[in-house]
Amino acid sequence: MATKNPPFKIILGSSSKARREILAEMGYEFAIMTADIDEKGIRREKPEDLVMALAEAKADAIVQRLPVGGPLEEDASTTLLITADTVVVYRGVIREKPTSEKEAHEFIKGYSGSHAAVVGSIVVTNLATGKRCGGWDSAEVYFLEIPDEVIDSLEILVNLNTI
Repeated sequence: MATKNPPFKIILGSSSKARREILAEMGYEFAIMTADIDEKGIRREKPEDLVMALAEAKADAIVQRLPVGGPLEEDASTTLLITADTVVVYRGVIREKPTSEKEAHEFIKGYSGSHAAVVGSIVVTNLATGKRCGGWDSAEVYFLEIPDEVIDSLEILVNLNTI
């Protein structure tokens, strides 16, 4: 796909491989900046509130790290910052990224023959105006029965930024 030359620049506020691939497949060029926030320090009861709060916190953290008076500020009128977050809700419990391979296997075993909701958010910040627009959506995912030997044979990369 040919690279698009939009009238704006994009900063992807994520190290997610999937998010990078989406923008790249759409033909956009973009810079990547990651937010160094304590996601576990941000809690909300509702998953949709949590993913929005996390995406907004990521945007806040990145905006604070932007150079003042540097080349980015000169181009800020044409720069959009995109941040996002995703959680899974399984049996009423919000699940974030697994912290270990063992936990990832346990999650997959639990999903086998069951279903879970995936809740995701996106926040777009215009760096010139500070204006933000964002939202969330969810999808119910149904899993077939997965034999234990298949789950046990999975090589799960517990890279916390793959989603």
